Formats: sequence, C-alpha cells, structure tokens
Amino acid sequence: MTKEHEENTPIQEDIQEETQFSSEAEPALESVVEAVLFVSDEPLSPNRLSDIVGTSVKHIRQHIKDLNDKYQANNNAFRIEEIAGGYQILTLSSFNPWLKKLLRVRSDSKLSPASLETLAIIAYKQPVIRADIEAIRGVAVGEVVRSLMFKGLVKIVGRAEVLGRPMLYGTTKKFLEVFGLNTLKDLPKIEELKKPPA
Repeated sequence: MTKEHEENTPIQEDIQEETQFSSEAEPALESVVEAVLFVSDEPLSPNRLSDIVGTSVKHIRQHIKDLNDKYQANNNAFRIEEIAGGYQILTLSSFNPWLKKLLRVRSDSKLSPASLETLAIIAYKQPVIRADIEAIRGVAVGEVVRSLMFKGLVKIVGRAEVLGRPMLYGTTKKFLEVFGLNTLKDLPKIEELKKPPA
C-alpha cells in the first residue's frame, strides 16, 4: 500500500473524530450529580438537583448516598452534606488546620463576641423582639442586630402581637449555611453548651 493510501483524507479524519466522540459513553447520572454539586457555590435542594439532572428526587438521594459511600471508601477529604435544606460538597472538619492556612477570612465577615452572643440568642429564642434580646444581654443591641442583618444572618420575620407591635427577628438560610446546619433542629442543645462542673 502506498503512502497516499495510508494517509487519511480530511473527511476520513472527521468521521474518525465523530466516531470517537459518539463511542464515548454518556456520563452516568451519578457523575452528573457530582459535577453539578462540585461547581455550585451554594447548597442545592433535592428538587433543584432533580430538575437540573433530569431524574427523580429519590434517585438523587440514592446517587448522593452512593457517592458518599465511594468518598468514604476512598478516604476522600470531602463529603456531600445536607446544609440549609440542600446538598453541598464540603471538606471534612479534620482538614481545617490546613485549610485555615490557605483561607483568609474577610474582616467584614468576622463576628465580634457581642455579635455572636446576640446571634445565639436570636437563634435559640426566635422569633424574638429586640427588648427580649436586650433583657438577656443587659445592653442595647440595635447596632449589633443591624450588623447581623447586613451580613445576611438575621432578618425580620414579623411583628409581635404586643403593645407597639415591635419587630420579631429570626435567623436566615445563610445562617444555616455559615454554621453548617441543615435545620434549626441541628443547633446544639442548651444542655450541651453548659460548662461541665469543675
């Protein structure tokens, strides 16, 4: 056979390329779920994942379970966790010492002790009026509450049925995301937060 016959024509090369792409199997739905969660910077609800991937919520949950089983078997540094009513890929907490060296927390996202105390009261007592927060803390909290609202951790959830109808405050979905909670039921019990006797 001559060299001319050995070389492919442009048309033959195109056919070979098309054959190569068509011979590649479509990605498994499990891999699609993984890819979607990998690029998302926020938790995705089962229904949202179902719409994107094109399968049932039941299958989404099964794919996530299978993926987590694989991650655990392979000793991967991450898992798919339920956060704020959705799913998100997160690194395991055991890797925090190294990740802290990499990540710099923006100063405007840091919470002062006063902010943390106020946020804790709102989280556990919500819906709660400002007067009740101040009664617990013993100081005015107007500025602190406004700061927490600006950061998206606290929102107005209604008005109390008392004189003057003061505003009621509660936590947001972002609060759940920031603190790695699926629902408010995942907050530590008050008893667990009490210091053990000396």
